Amino acid sequence: MKIRQTIFLLLTTTTLLITMPARPIAQSTETYQQMSAPQRLAFVAQQARLIARQISGHDYEFTASFDAQIQRAVDFYVRRIDNNGGDQLGKGNARFIFERGQSVAPTLNGIFKARGVSPLIGLYIPLIESEYINLQSPNSVGAIGMFQFLPTTGEHFGLSPSDLLDVQKSADAAARYIAGGLKQFNNDPMKEALALLAYNRGTVNVERDLDAFVNEQNRACSICALTDQSDKLDASFREENVFYVPRFFAAAIIGENPRAFGLQTQPLSSF
Repeated sequence: MKIRQTIFLLLTTTTLLITMPARPIAQSTETYQQMSAPQRLAFVAQQARLIARQISGHDYEFTASFDAQIQRAVDFYVRRIDNNGGDQLGKGNARFIFERGQSVAPTLNGIFKARGVSPLIGLYIPLIESEYINLQSPNSVGAIGMFQFLPTTGEHFGLSPSDLLDVQKSADAAARYIAGGLKQFNNDPMKEALALLAYNRGTVNVERDLDAFVNEQNRACSICALTDQSDKLDASFREENVFYVPRFFAAAIIGENPRAFGLQTQPLSSF
């Protein structure tokens, strides 16, 4: 009798354990800086695809090598968080960048939405161009303002040099520039990434690059194909343009997941 009771109790307990709903697994509270190397790469790869879906409405087929490029760009900014560098452009404490971004985010979000362009593109172009500083002095090639337009490019969009220092006007011109790139590269599944590259490199140059280096085998990720073959492109691409799109995704990953990087703020797209 005792044996039967024991067996019955064991069977009942087992049934209860099987049918009980599983407890949710606790989410990791680790920051990116605390993750292991494989965890960091997996996090970046996942978030890059989420950003891509947000700006395009479909999945991007990034290659492993392009994921690695994005991670290197993420690490570029992460190394600057609390680096005691003050608020120096290009090398200061990255916290200042995202604090500035909060103040201009509502304006940028509205302007790019009105032009039918993803607000994320509007939010993170000026981060990688100027770190949200409305630069008054021309750089080495003559670009000015938060969106770093050349005066000749500004003229194409009806803007005077003084207009380029007006954040709303320059943001609208940038939105129109990207909208034009999206139309130009409409048949490419990565047209958003190509429009971003064209913003930095010029549409004609990107079209030439695509004709020379993208084929049926690598067309699924044209931006990856160009990046992977950067050694075959000109010095401008190798020294500057190759970093532009990975840095955009890196900026968006941090800006949309600030707490994962120890930044106590909300995603910039929420402002």
